Amino acid sequence: MRVSWTRVCMAGILLLLSRGGSEAPAQTVDLVVREARVIDGTGSPWFVSDVAVGDGRIVAMGTDLNVEATRTIHAAGRILAPGFIDVHTHADRGIQARPRADNFLLDGVTTVVGGNCGGSKTDIGEWSRGLADLGINIATLVGHNSVRRQVMGEEDRPPTGAELEQMQALVEKAMKDGAVGLSTGLLYVPGAFADTDEVISLARVAARYGGVYASHIREQGAELHESINEAVEVGRAARMPVQISHFKVKGRTRWGTIGRAIDLIESHRSSGVDVMVDVYPYERASTNLGVNLPRWAVAGGAQDIAARIEDPATRQRIVDEMKNMLEGQGYDDYSFATVAQYEPNPAWNGKTISGINVMGGREPTVDNEIATILEMMLEGGAAGRGNGASMVYHYMSLEDVDTILRYPNAMVASDGGVVEFGRGQPHPRSYGTNARVLADFVRARGLLTLEEAIRRMTSLPARTFGFLDRGLVRPGFVADLVLFDPARVDDRATFNDPHQYSEGFDYVLVNGVPVVAKGELTDERPGEFVPGGSKEAW
Repeated sequence: MRVSWTRVCMAGILLLLSRGGSEAPAQTVDLVVREARVIDGTGSPWFVSDVAVGDGRIVAMGTDLNVEATRTIHAAGRILAPGFIDVHTHADRGIQARPRADNFLLDGVTTVVGGNCGGSKTDIGEWSRGLADLGINIATLVGHNSVRRQVMGEEDRPPTGAELEQMQALVEKAMKDGAVGLSTGLLYVPGAFADTDEVISLARVAARYGGVYASHIREQGAELHESINEAVEVGRAARMPVQISHFKVKGRTRWGTIGRAIDLIESHRSSGVDVMVDVYPYERASTNLGVNLPRWAVAGGAQDIAARIEDPATRQRIVDEMKNMLEGQGYDDYSFATVAQYEPNPAWNGKTISGINVMGGREPTVDNEIATILEMMLEGGAAGRGNGASMVYHYMSLEDVDTILRYPNAMVASDGGVVEFGRGQPHPRSYGTNARVLADFVRARGLLTLEEAIRRMTSLPARTFGFLDRGLVRPGFVADLVLFDPARVDDRATFNDPHQYSEGFDYVLVNGVPVVAKGELTDERPGEFVPGGSKEAW
């Protein structure tokens, strides 16, 4: 439910004026956290306070609150912060099968945004009505790729006037049904076939309903700056905020240049466009195997892709372009590419393309590794995975990730999903993103203060996506809260052993209900669908 920021502030002022020392009868509440060090999400220093919760919201704050609570949690000086908001996830794909979303809850996350990278359900109303027994809150964007695919299939051409109207109608319905904005995945088919004007025409529809434009931009390597400019052009033309997803610069040849991209974003902000970014705290990315092929080669379905690979002349063209792509990124081979999940042969999960090539009895040459990739594309497509396999790529440098995390307008987001524990070799970001920031970037290396890190996980995401009553510890706000000892929080998930939950989050409250208590998951399911549609701004 959306509430007015003014009403929330007034409620907070009235309640704070009455905190502590009152001789009135004790107020009865559902839960109170006593003597917490509150980091409220604004970036301000911590302060000591009790926090009382009733009917899913924070109802009072102050020292020695005069309340009677059904449940009391003694913080004993631990940190109480807003629950983390992960604005770039693909949780919408797995939330119905695993609605508690254990991996997110145990990493301190209370709200996720799905529908990113251009991929979502197109009927948001039907999808949201089917959600049940949620442990976590979920919002969603409507994906341009999904909308385009429903209307035009995988075709590489502009839409007709009638097709564009159909896509606009789908976006409008999705926004009316509660989507928080429009997402694009302009690297991926079929979004890669759309020009900027097509995206603008759909973004304008989403903007009428207070939506955000969230983009996996067209290119994150040689054309990074041009791709940033395109995203800003969409936001400027549609008069809406812009969110650049999993911000990075890809490829060894470009490491160390991310600062120039940040300067470009700041120049756009100075010109009046509200541009933000998110980042995950790892130097490796995760996407599909098909991104190693030129875009035209992976158009259409698995049969179309197979036909191109099996045609000798077309195959040679694919191979030549793959070599150019590899060289342009500064890699000598495909040892930077690791299989996360390959359905035809799960034994290859966790192995690099270079290693799989040798395991297959081939000499360790680029040509042979490309042959291995193309064979995997064929077999993976036949298994129902048109883009071959899920992969992990060592695209970035840790120094560049550090630079992005130092940027005040960079949110922490996982790009993860609701994973099935023990299945495949997924990127560890689905398990440990927030704990990793707190343990490594804050505690171990001092890259961020604790207060600033929490701001990147709470109020900054809430502000960007218009969650006006979440993201801060304030009376009147939804009681999404996390209690932890910053000296004990740790991410255990690694690339070699990813299926490990984070440690150190003692309590996680979703809508005022403990879903994690004393470090263990409870059986409570208080999560809800969080609709968009507000035109108000923080």
